[in-house]
Amino acid sequence: MRHFYRTHLAPADVMAAADAFFSRLGLTTVDTADRERVFRGVVGAPEVAAHLRLSARPEGGHYTFVEVHTDQMGESRLVRNVKKFFVGLHR
Repeated sequence: MRHFYRTHLAPADVMAAADAFFSRLGLTTVDTADRERVFRGVVGAPEVAAHLRLSARPEGGHYTFVEVHTDQMGESRLVRNVKKFFVGLHR
């Protein structure tokens, strides 16, 4: 699934927030780039393997476009946590 969000934060701030948020979920960083992260791990009570790719890039002035691709379909626990991450960026 593809999810996206626009924020006023700088891409570096988004990456720092993503590292902190997704590491608390038990996901580990597999691949690191300047504006992209790949996380893998196990999420949920019935343990489900999760794969998440997050990128943040400047877009049109002072906005940052945050895009997340997951391997989960529907309203999974990982997708709900991605939405919580987006809400945390808003604050």
